[in-house]
Amino acid sequence: MSAERLSKIDKMMQDEVDNGNLPGMVALIARNGKIVLHQAYGVADAETGRKMEKDALFRLASQTKAITATAVMILWEEGKFRLNDPISNYIPEFKNAGILSGFNSDDTTFTSTPAKNKIRIRDLLTHTAGLGYGAIDGDERMKMIYAKAGITEGLSNRDITIADNIKNLAKLPLHQEPGEKFLYGMGLDVLGYFIEIVSGMPFDEFLSERLFKPLGMNNTGFYFPEKEAKRLVQVQTLKDGKWMNMPEDSGFDYPVRGAKALFAGGAGLSGTIEDYAKLLQMYLNGGELNGARILSRTTIDIIMSNQYPDVFDENFYYGLAFGMTTERAAAKGGKGSEGTFDWSGYFNTQYFADPKEQVIGLIFKQTLGPVKDVTAWKFRQMVFAAVED
Repeated sequence: MSAERLSKIDKMMQDEVDNGNLPGMVALIARNGKIVLHQAYGVADAETGRKMEKDALFRLASQTKAITATAVMILWEEGKFRLNDPISNYIPEFKNAGILSGFNSDDTTFTSTPAKNKIRIRDLLTHTAGLGYGAIDGDERMKMIYAKAGITEGLSNRDITIADNIKNLAKLPLHQEPGEKFLYGMGLDVLGYFIEIVSGMPFDEFLSERLFKPLGMNNTGFYFPEKEAKRLVQVQTLKDGKWMNMPEDSGFDYPVRGAKALFAGGAGLSGTIEDYAKLLQMYLNGGELNGARILSRTTIDIIMSNQYPDVFDENFYYGLAFGMTTERAAAKGGKGSEGTFDWSGYFNTQYFADPKEQVIGLIFKQTLGPVKDVTAWKFRQMVFAAVED
């Protein structure tokens, strides 16, 4: 990697903070398994001015999904199930799944018609199960139905378990027919509960024993002691041209306060940027890191394959854990090589990893609301421009 061009990346990110476009962030770049840039910028708390540190804790939100998918495939390798198994074989509450067909906005009652297809484990991994999010997918009917049923969509300090949450979800109608279209939603939350059933362990313990400890991801988890609150980056929003912390009653203190009861497989984890880089490096290494074998190389190949060729366009497809860059998208520039995999999180975190160039890039922020943030695309574009050999 070019030292001169890495310094330009460093300056770009510092300039964005200095110009007030972001309150703070942490970035990490690695090549061939070696960290070549790991830097913190700005502040972690807009109101106190607490300096951002490289070991800051970030809410990973949807970056939790790849971790849950990895856990699913660990159990798949052990022959615990087949990917085409109906989820109702393990969570019987999904046996009579139906598609929303009618809705009364006055009292939020609904009708449904029986689904033609069963929800498969594969569908839950690939967001084709017909399960959406009530809050963000734009269907006001489902938003009201989820709210009335008390469904927690992954970010909460409520006293509810993953089992209760998913059993409640199973009583509700699907947005659409399973197995036919991509709809981003709570499939990975369902699989978190599925992992508890198949493994016989609480989901958080399974992740700790089978993934986090072997990889040395010692700063990743659903919840942390309150003493670690000083490491947690505040969720910040721009108001009247000034960065402010989200109000204390917004519920975003869940990693360190509250009931600490829900292990949400779709959005609940928090951790450091260096920990997440270890997960990505394991994938680039074909399933192994520092002597710890997590997955077989052949399983990695399946995870990275195009599961639904007809669902997306020529620029993007989804495997079993990540969004994938196609040959066409790679040729257009700025995304990395064909096969580069990536995802992002609700609180403005991003990552990508390029198996061909053996490059990893992560940039973590914690913001909500409208923001003039160009760092995600600039960072990725400039990282690949810094490849020297």
